[in-house]
Amino acid sequence: MGQPESREHRASGSSELPPGQRLQRGWPVTHYGPVPKFKPDRWEFRVFGATADGDKHCWNHEEFSALPFSTVEADLHCVTKFSMLGAEWGGVLARTLAELAPPAPTATHVMVWAEYGFSANLRIADFVSDHAIFATHKGGELLTAEHGFPLRLVVPHLYAWKGPKWVRGVEYMTADRRGFWEERGYHNLGDPWREQRYSYQEEPGDGPEL
Repeated sequence: MGQPESREHRASGSSELPPGQRLQRGWPVTHYGPVPKFKPDRWEFRVFGATADGDKHCWNHEEFSALPFSTVEADLHCVTKFSMLGAEWGGVLARTLAELAPPAPTATHVMVWAEYGFSANLRIADFVSDHAIFATHKGGELLTAEHGFPLRLVVPHLYAWKGPKWVRGVEYMTADRRGFWEERGYHNLGDPWREQRYSYQEEPGDGPEL
């Protein structure tokens, strides 16, 4: 990645923790399944689905690394109840991707796809929020493989499972659809301030229509 072109402000103006969370000084490794082996010559990032022009947009690793680099200072809240406050994330803002490969006017949600078929669904507004970032760095250092290198999504105002590790692409959707963890009992929206942890807590309109 190149040098930072912009710096965003912290996503939360307060150090207050969301309900049920505890302050974490380090950064635990939490993931399901094996850590994928990064192969730069085979790596590709795709934006597809309900794009504005109807086409698929692709970047190889060199091309993605040349996209505008930004930093944001933002918290990370894990559904396992730990929170890291004020971390600095570096990478490509999600809204930058949305500007380069815009969604169709009919798109309402995205599915963020990662290695091994992992996925997370987001509302468009959450995806293009000011601090959502496809992170390559934390604290000025490249992410480790265990923490998502070469690319992970960070959406600070939602629980961390909404930001998968080892991201490979984004699908624009014209209707909501549950992602990997949402299909397995996690809340469809995942707002930590409303403590939306599990699907049984969902209210009408929180999830996809059956």
